[in-house]
Amino acid sequence: MQPPFQHDDLDLPAAVARARPQLVEFLSHCPEWLLCTAQRLVPEAALSSLAGIAHPREKISVLLDLLEEAGPAAWKHFAQSVCMEYDLPLDLEVLLMSSAGEGNFSQTEESGTDTRAQSSVPKGSARSRRSSSSGSDKDAKQRRLDACVRYRHLLVSSIRQRYGSRRAAEAQEQTQPLPFNQTFVNVVIHQSKAPRFKERAEKPREEVAGAPEAEECADTAVKVSDLLCSEAPSHTTKVIFLFGKPGTGKTRLMHRICQKWAEGVLPQFLYIFLFEFRQLNLLKRKLTLKELLFDMFLQPEDSPDAVFQGLLENAQQTLIIFDGLDEFAANMDVSSSSKRSPALTSPLSISQLFAELCHGNLLPGCTVLVTSRPKRLPDFLLCTVGVLAEIWGFDHERVEEYVSHYFCQHSFRERAIAHVKNNTKLLSMCLIPALCNIVCICLEYLLLKHQMSVELPQTMTQFYIKMFLIFLNKQQGDCAGDEETQVNCNKKAILGLFDLALKSLEEKKLVFYVHDIPEDVKEFASLHGLLTVFEVKTSGTCPEAGYAFVHLSLQEFFAALCLMVSRRVDKNYLKKKFFLKSKWTLKNETKTEFMESFHIFLSGLSSRECRTFLMLLAEQDEAWVQEKQDVILQSLKKLAATHLSGPKVLELCHCTFETQNLEVAQHIGSLLNFKYEFKNFRLTTLDMSALVFVINSSQDLICLDFAGCLVDTDCLEVLAGCKNVEHLSFRSRRCGDDFAAALSKGLQGMGSLKKLELTGGSITAEGMTGLVQAAAQCLQLEEINLQGNRIRDPDGKRVMDLFSKMEKLKKVDLSNNHLSLNAVLSLAKEGIVCQNVTELCARGDTMVIYFSGTSGTAHRSPDLKLEEKKEENKEHIIPTRHVNLCLQDHRLLSQHAKMIVAILQSCPCLSEVDLSGNKLGDEGCSCLLESLPCLSISKQLNLSQNLLSVSGICSLLKSVNTCQKVMEVQVREEPVFSTDDQPHGEESQTPTTPQKIRLTDCNFQASDLKNVCAVLKECGHISELDLSQNFLGDEGLLQLFQCLPKLKMLRSLKFNNNQISLNSVFFLAESLTAPEHIKTMSLSLGHPQVVHLTFWERVSSTSRWRSGSLACPKQEGRGQSFSLRDCRMALEDVTRLCQILAQCPQLTEIDLSGNSLSDQSIERLLSFLPSLCHLTLLSIRKNSLSPRCAVLLLNSINLCERVRVVEVRSSENAFLHLGASMQSQKTSCRLTGCAIGEGQVEELCSVLEQHGWLAEVDLSRNQLGDEGLRCLLDHLHRVPGTCSLNLSHNGISQDGVLHLINAFVTSGNTTEVQVSLCSKATLIIKLTSGGDPRKILRLAECNFQPEHLEKLFLLLERCTGLTEYTSSNNNMTVQAAERLLHSLRKDLGLLKISLEEPWVCRESVVDLLELALQASGSITGITICKDKTLFQLVIRFPPCLEKTESVISRLSLHKPETKHSFCQRLCEKCAQLQQLRWSHMELHEDEAEMLVRIFLPLPELKVFGLTSCSVAPAGIDYLISGLQSCQAIEELNLGYMKLSSAAIPELVLGLCEMPSLKRFILNHNSIGDDGCSRLAEALRKMHSMEEINLSHNEIGDPGLLNLAAVLLEMQNLQKIDLSGNCPSPAGGEKLMEALAHCKHIKELLLSRNGFGDRTAVTLPLCLPHMANLKILHFQNNNIGQAGGLELARALVVCGLLEEISLSENDLGEQSIHALSKGLPCFKRLRRIDLKFCGITDGASKSLSLGFQQCPSMEEIILSWNALGDGGARELAIALPKMEKLKVLDLEQNRIGACGATRLAEELATCPEIQSIRLWGNPVPKGLPETLTSQDPRLCFSFN
Repeated sequence: MQPPFQHDDLDLPAAVARARPQLVEFLSHCPEWLLCTAQRLVPEAALSSLAGIAHPREKISVLLDLLEEAGPAAWKHFAQSVCMEYDLPLDLEVLLMSSAGEGNFSQTEESGTDTRAQSSVPKGSARSRRSSSSGSDKDAKQRRLDACVRYRHLLVSSIRQRYGSRRAAEAQEQTQPLPFNQTFVNVVIHQSKAPRFKERAEKPREEVAGAPEAEECADTAVKVSDLLCSEAPSHTTKVIFLFGKPGTGKTRLMHRICQKWAEGVLPQFLYIFLFEFRQLNLLKRKLTLKELLFDMFLQPEDSPDAVFQGLLENAQQTLIIFDGLDEFAANMDVSSSSKRSPALTSPLSISQLFAELCHGNLLPGCTVLVTSRPKRLPDFLLCTVGVLAEIWGFDHERVEEYVSHYFCQHSFRERAIAHVKNNTKLLSMCLIPALCNIVCICLEYLLLKHQMSVELPQTMTQFYIKMFLIFLNKQQGDCAGDEETQVNCNKKAILGLFDLALKSLEEKKLVFYVHDIPEDVKEFASLHGLLTVFEVKTSGTCPEAGYAFVHLSLQEFFAALCLMVSRRVDKNYLKKKFFLKSKWTLKNETKTEFMESFHIFLSGLSSRECRTFLMLLAEQDEAWVQEKQDVILQSLKKLAATHLSGPKVLELCHCTFETQNLEVAQHIGSLLNFKYEFKNFRLTTLDMSALVFVINSSQDLICLDFAGCLVDTDCLEVLAGCKNVEHLSFRSRRCGDDFAAALSKGLQGMGSLKKLELTGGSITAEGMTGLVQAAAQCLQLEEINLQGNRIRDPDGKRVMDLFSKMEKLKKVDLSNNHLSLNAVLSLAKEGIVCQNVTELCARGDTMVIYFSGTSGTAHRSPDLKLEEKKEENKEHIIPTRHVNLCLQDHRLLSQHAKMIVAILQSCPCLSEVDLSGNKLGDEGCSCLLESLPCLSISKQLNLSQNLLSVSGICSLLKSVNTCQKVMEVQVREEPVFSTDDQPHGEESQTPTTPQKIRLTDCNFQASDLKNVCAVLKECGHISELDLSQNFLGDEGLLQLFQCLPKLKMLRSLKFNNNQISLNSVFFLAESLTAPEHIKTMSLSLGHPQVVHLTFWERVSSTSRWRSGSLACPKQEGRGQSFSLRDCRMALEDVTRLCQILAQCPQLTEIDLSGNSLSDQSIERLLSFLPSLCHLTLLSIRKNSLSPRCAVLLLNSINLCERVRVVEVRSSENAFLHLGASMQSQKTSCRLTGCAIGEGQVEELCSVLEQHGWLAEVDLSRNQLGDEGLRCLLDHLHRVPGTCSLNLSHNGISQDGVLHLINAFVTSGNTTEVQVSLCSKATLIIKLTSGGDPRKILRLAECNFQPEHLEKLFLLLERCTGLTEYTSSNNNMTVQAAERLLHSLRKDLGLLKISLEEPWVCRESVVDLLELALQASGSITGITICKDKTLFQLVIRFPPCLEKTESVISRLSLHKPETKHSFCQRLCEKCAQLQQLRWSHMELHEDEAEMLVRIFLPLPELKVFGLTSCSVAPAGIDYLISGLQSCQAIEELNLGYMKLSSAAIPELVLGLCEMPSLKRFILNHNSIGDDGCSRLAEALRKMHSMEEINLSHNEIGDPGLLNLAAVLLEMQNLQKIDLSGNCPSPAGGEKLMEALAHCKHIKELLLSRNGFGDRTAVTLPLCLPHMANLKILHFQNNNIGQAGGLELARALVVCGLLEEISLSENDLGEQSIHALSKGLPCFKRLRRIDLKFCGITDGASKSLSLGFQQCPSMEEIILSWNALGDGGARELAIALPKMEKLKVLDLEQNRIGACGATRLAEELATCPEIQSIRLWGNPVPKGLPETLTSQDPRLCFSFN
């Protein structure tokens, strides 16, 4: 490694020589002047040599040689003349003047430095200046040059004084080593690729990242000089961004750059300036660029304007350093600089100056070097950075160098070096230079004190504590006492220093003035080297003394200590200050930008090891300190439960490591179980150490994924100790053989590793062999993935031998390694004979090998879609081995055929062989087919795409026709042979197994089909025939149909993409009546074309079909379907097609999608409906439908009496569902989103009036508006029967609503109106033919204004038959509510009034009851639910006049007169009160008293509910005691009241006074065993009890057992809910035994009790006694397969079940199958919930079959399972057979595009289904929108 800096030995002659080309170039523009000058200075004889030179530049070069030879005087005169006469580049002027003896080059040398300030030759400096020959201009120019030279001298001197060797020497003379004042050792720097960095500026960043992606880093370290010398376009500002983690030496390196510049090492720069952002923070005023450079760094001694002008002219030779961007307190995200550069005299803020310099608007061409900790960069900087690099700190070599330097004066230097090198954890810390310095300080102290034993701290925090104590001790000397004494002596100053650190960080203050620091603190900190002092310039005046902590991390450490020891800091404040979560979540970093390590120190201080130190500082006991430490530990635990990206996980691991708390680490490790994924950043050994600490502390096995991360081999040494890694993955281009070798060393230590991935790297065959050799020792390893490396020619035999030793190995992936053909064949040869190999798949660049593993089961590749048939009811003592071999797309030629045959013959247990995509040709394929009888292939041989000719294909078909093994032939250009290798009784017997022939992509013409058909006729056992992707046309189709009668076992025919015309469509439609017995016909003339026919099966190989002979083609129960898509048809075409289809008596389904049918065509189609006597479904999809066409479709209900449902959606899709019989049934009509407006209403109503059996009319999402609604209402009274009319989303206004209410009031057949004008825009009208006494009006969010409300009240006054009125959020004030209550009256009966307005939750109970008194009639029910803002009254008419003197007399004794009047009215109004429900209310003492004294004694009160209410403890006791007066109560609900067992004794007294109590609800309280036992005794006497709800309390076994004993006597109990308590399985058993005696039980709710299998096995014993059971909830009870199986089998005895919930139990596949078999017994089952039950596709078929046999099923919940496309397909098949199904929930499964599409297709045939939920499934982007647009009942969003 070369040092960052390197001296250039510069002297004046050499510099002049190098500048010669530049001087020649300049003088070539003035050759006459040069010649004239030379004639005065050079002898004439010497000039004669110019005569023979023709080239101008050569002549100028010779003239310069002559001037040099003429002597120093002549050269001096020449130099002065050219500088005065012309404007040369400044660097060239300086050089020439120095060479003439007038510069300061010699003075610089005399000053002892080899500076290049005068001798450097900048590149490409060129500026245009006005030429002048006057003497005054020459003098001015000379003065400016002299001023610039003097300033450079001053700059060099100043920098040497600040950062040079003299300062370093002074530092070494210190009596003790200062923290962070380490000897300089070169750090490791890595450069990144800036263009990639700039691209990322436009992308969202996962983390605060000034850091680039790790993959962008160069492979080798770079020198600082390389960064500074990198090329940049001329006059373009070069911005270099150098970042590094805290303590990596950024500031020290900047000082080193300045020092080396002063020594002449960086000759390309004439000027250098260094600014620290922490000092720039002090500037409150705006500055010009000149003020920044001169006032804030170094002021010229004279001529500042001249010097500044020189700076501007030499910008390309100027370096400006900005150190510590992360320490800048102001906002740096300034807006992008304007196109116009700011004036040089314009004052700007620091952030603006910095931005303009980076943009090149100020000092264009200069170099700007910026340092920072890793953080989010300002956006403008992202776009301007040209060079990006990271300081890594030290490597092992530099650590040793540093330690050696540090201990150079000690005799134990070698011992210290060895101590660091041999301690992995210590060595990891020392890679950070600042920590290395601290380690050395501590090590030196301990080695001096304890020569024999050295015990160093474990964490960074402990090292800082140790360093602090060492500094205290070393300054005071050994005689000053121990550490405790030293701390106590300086405690005031120490605590003051801590306060200063915290306060300044909170104020974003990193530099302090003298007056900011208490004197004792300043003296203490300066004495111990904890504060550093320096000059601070805030103006051009005299500088002031500034103080700062020697390192920002030290300030963070002291600030953390302040929080932990200060008595002013309580737990809440400490929790607030531990802001790691807010640091992660805040978009900007303003609150945490100076506190990079603050949370790490806080975590470290929470360790047990730091407790004594904190007690000493805080002067508190251990409990006080531990309480604070627990705050940090608990905060860390909570953070682990949040969503964390990779860098945040590492940060949390660092904090956890600092705590050294194994319990915390175990907790965090368990929560981070699935979060170890790291992408695109560098991990240090410290990172890996922290990560391994957390992982090893947890009991869980984890997946560790490094994607694009830079992971050093040192990290792998640390990782080797990680014992809980189950899956280890590295994806990086940097992973080569060395990396693999380093990883191999640690693999054996990872005892739990099952999967190893090293992908996208550069590992070769040699590296792979070494890695596999090491992996072979990992006996538990199951999968190795080496994709995307450079493994071209591995040793197949050696590798396979190693793999064969790995007993648990299941998969090896060598894809994308550019394997040679020989390597592939070698692996294939060795692989298929390897006993544990089950499949070898080599497809192009894919190479995957599957192994049997311990289980012996074969693992199939997901993309090899080869058909397998499961063998059932066969017992195998030894598992049969089956091997699959795929050598696809591997350039195999005919000459390779014999080699392939030899390979295949070597394996007697081949199952599938895929050789497609090669070039075997006719000869090679024939060779393989001839060998087929000798090969043991049990399933399939694939020879597709092997350059076979047509004649070759026919020959092959003939050859396999007699082969007993062949089951299937696929020719996708070439053949696939599926074989059956099972033994047959007679070798010569003609095969009877159905065969599949696929001849696709063969370029067949119609003329070729004659020969092909001739061969096919001989294949009499073809079940599937596919001739797609050819050029057969109409003629070929006709030929094919002529040979179909010979194919007697044909089940499927495909003829896709064969260029057929519409004539073929008619021909095919006619064939539906032919004796070929076509089952389904799917046609499409779009792109692609589709022709797919399926046929009915035969029972045997005879000529008879399953349901009859060929002579009787019309069979009962056989439906045919016809689908024609994407075919443009004119009216006459539609007519012809309909005439043909009308001749098909068994046609049940017609699908005409995407055919662009006109209104006339659709009208013609509908006219044929009566002729299609068996049609059940007509679909017209993806067809533009006009509003008139929608009405035409609606009119089909009058054209054909069998039409049951008409559905037209989105003016594009239409469905007609027809019944099987002509018997009159209810009809549903849904015309949604069809743009129906006022113009279509009259015709629409005319259609509806003709039909007397309407069930539903849905006109939602149309364009009726108010006028359309009026027109519709005018006709509404003529619509016969009872039906529901949906007019939602039709643009109805408040006026339209009022018109509707008027119709509701006056109409006799309108029984219910529901309106909402919010986003839901609901408007539903229910009509009745008479006899329905209900009259219901519901209005929600209608945004009524006062004038609307007044009209509403007037209308309601006329509605005397109203039974229910609901108003929700209609802008109804309290005053308006009073007016409403006055308006609502009726003659006789009950009226329910519900108001939902925001003021309900604000009004007091008394005010709401006062409002209730405004109602007419007697109040029989009051409901106040403040969380729903609901105020509800039930009023009886006529009002009751019953006296209530007894109650009033009791009240008069306790109430003042005014309250007495209110109470008297309340008693009179509520004398018949039967129901009182209050929820979410805060009851004060007087309100609780009113409740007890007025309401509870009411004689008719039957229902009392007080839930989720806030009542004072005294009030609760008062209320419960008041229950003793509720003698008529039938339902008591005290749920969510936070009642504990202490409240139960009083409650029991009340229960004893309630002989009629039927429903007792105490859910969500805190009742324990004692309370439950007391309740049980009270319930024993309550023989009328029908419902008990004690769910979500704290009842354990004792309480449950007492309750179970009581249940034996409760013969009328119908519902019991004990969910969410805490019994054991034993308690559950006892409960089940007791429930067996509750023979009338209808609802059994026992969820979330953790009963387990033990209770689940007992439950079936009591189910036979529950003959009336309707609802069973048993979810989340830890039921496994054993309990689930018993329960599923036993449920069949409960034939009345309507609802089953077994969700959140891991039931297992056998339990699901058992449940499926029992489903047909549940004829009343409406709802089943199997969420989170682990259901896979394997169980889906049996479930679907079971669901089909549940005729009452309405809702199926299968969310959060593992159902894929297969499961979705099975459920889709079942949908049409579940006629009452409304909801199918499949959220969070694994359903993809195929499954979702299939569900959508079947949903079209199911009009009653309301919703299929598919949120959270891996459906491709864009498909949900497409499917939802076709059918909005498919829901892909989260609800």
